[in-house]
Amino acid sequence: MKVNEIFYSLQGEGLYTGTPAVFVRFSGCNTRCAFCDTQHQHGTEMTEENVVDTIMKYPARHVVITGGEPTLQLTASFVRLLHGQGFFVQIETNGSVPLPDGCDIDWITCSPKDLPIRIQRIDELKVLFDVRNADNESRIRQYAGIKAKEYRLQPVDASLSLHGKELEDQNRINLETTINYILQNPKWKLSLQTHKIINVR
Repeated sequence: MKVNEIFYSLQGEGLYTGTPAVFVRFSGCNTRCAFCDTQHQHGTEMTEENVVDTIMKYPARHVVITGGEPTLQLTASFVRLLHGQGFFVQIETNGSVPLPDGCDIDWITCSPKDLPIRIQRIDELKVLFDVRNADNESRIRQYAGIKAKEYRLQPVDASLSLHGKELEDQNRINLETTINYILQNPKWKLSLQTHKIINVR
């Protein structure tokens, strides 16, 4: 496994916001999104056992496997090792790659970047909302037809392309427009990147 980083923090997004969790970030991705806010390209080769040993150093029993795109490296044996140590296993995926056979994930958060979705199950669908995208609302209507337990819209953070007052204005517009859309389409719930708001990793 090529691991970009392992760190301990609070889950900042979605249903488990505020939950202490160990984050395992795998290297590599199969998409190149302009708004990606993680440096996941580099990493260290580790065995599954090494990764679990590192995770065990932290007190939480909630693991978030992320990337990049974690399904490119995820294995059923790794998930079994985590379950054997009593961990609740969550992944954050773009949904473009199916889970390996026998990969029994407890909670799947899917933030799709394109259709079709190939992952077998979605517990939490998290769609990015950006008013600068001309087909933003039609894209969201497409995603609304995907089966999931939770449906969340997350305003895009414009900090990768803008600065200063322009950044503040764009983020405010994105947030306000996302909220208004949700109020008109109550199937969706608001997701915020609270780790950025409270300034934790």
